[in-house]
Amino acid sequence: MASSQKHCSILGAGLVGSLLSVYMARRGYQVDVYERRPDLRKAGNYGGRSINLALSDRGFKALERVGLADAVREVGIPMYGRMMHHQDGRLVYQPYGKEGQAIYSVSRSGLNFRLMDLAEQEKSVNLHFNHRCAEVDVRNKKVTFEHSETGASHQQAYDLLFGSDGAFSALRGSMMKSDRFDYSQDYLPHGYKELTIHPDENGGFRMEKYALHIWPRGQYMLIALPNPDGSFTCTLFFPFEGNPSFASLDTPEKVHAFFAEVFPDTLTLMPHLVEEYLSNPTSSLVTVHCSPWTFGGHTALIGDAAHAIVPFYGQGMNCGFEDCSVLDDLIHELGDDWSAVLPAYEQLRKPDGDAIARLAKDNFIEMRDLVADPDFLLRKKIEARIFEHFPDDWVPLYTMVTFSPDIRYSEALRRGKAQEKIMDEVMAMPDIHQTWDSPEVFQRICEVVTTHQFGRV
Repeated sequence: MASSQKHCSILGAGLVGSLLSVYMARRGYQVDVYERRPDLRKAGNYGGRSINLALSDRGFKALERVGLADAVREVGIPMYGRMMHHQDGRLVYQPYGKEGQAIYSVSRSGLNFRLMDLAEQEKSVNLHFNHRCAEVDVRNKKVTFEHSETGASHQQAYDLLFGSDGAFSALRGSMMKSDRFDYSQDYLPHGYKELTIHPDENGGFRMEKYALHIWPRGQYMLIALPNPDGSFTCTLFFPFEGNPSFASLDTPEKVHAFFAEVFPDTLTLMPHLVEEYLSNPTSSLVTVHCSPWTFGGHTALIGDAAHAIVPFYGQGMNCGFEDCSVLDDLIHELGDDWSAVLPAYEQLRKPDGDAIARLAKDNFIEMRDLVADPDFLLRKKIEARIFEHFPDDWVPLYTMVTFSPDIRYSEALRRGKAQEKIMDEVMAMPDIHQTWDSPEVFQRICEVVTTHQFGRV
């Protein structure tokens, strides 16, 4: 049985840090959370970051343990599939999974605020705002903080420290000064800019509410997620340089002409598009790999600080939440022996962080290039039919990642690559577009799947 004097410090009161503080408090820890920003619940904004995220089964599983899953479902909007907007105005809908399966569009700030509120309801959690981490002495277990408003600095000792301070983590920066710390960051040549589709004159949705909308255009794309107020948050993923690019669309005339040609239906949906495009910031997209995630049995990275990824699988937040639930499982199994818990946590989660990073990059190509491709759409139809026929042995990759929280990301990647090879063989069958759903050809497809032992190689 653990003592009552356990103490834990957390850097960052974002989504993962706030959730982790609740987990640790319920494991009997006194928890101090240090956040560099002011209390944004009082400021009334979220620093310009995306106002909605895609929450799926892995994230819900982690929220379920702290009693928030149902409340989040009530304020989120289920998106049951992708709605593709073609340049000629055609709409093509593709379900994400089986009937009833959905990912949820949720407010980033709203969810973060709920998690902060939940943390503060725990008597053993203290949130400290305006505390910027300047340096961490991981060998002597001391953190130097600077007050964001006054500039005053002070040093704080810690027993156990988690860095949930994001893709540009101060803790990770300090850990990089230790021997044999591997680190790499990889920026996409694309950035992103947010735009808005406002509600109609009656406060309703201008497009299908229960879908994630995609305008795939080869080397770039626009997406839109619904908000409860009837609006959609749109994100343009676009090259920084070249033609077209953020660099080339630098006047109102160029912006209007480009959208009129490439995304023509958006002009009526977004009457203030040009002004918003020119005034909103352009942000970058980075993937972070590092190792080790832990130091000395008392210091660890978690969430984006350990494995920042690009957003194209909608799994960044879900992966960070899953970090928390996996860590909680290990505490349950190993107790408070952190010299055992932290290495086990890293051994489990590092392969999964690497796997979802790879999958997220792959899904960018799928979303911008393939979702409008006839071969790709047929491939997905055939996979869905195989899934129906072999429900226990063939699970589509998207389903494994998004709707199967008991399948690790690394296992989903392995099985997905094996199934991809099988589907390559299926798609090479003569006249597959015309004959795939005939009994004879589908029987041959089943034989191919059976021969390859359901992708388990």
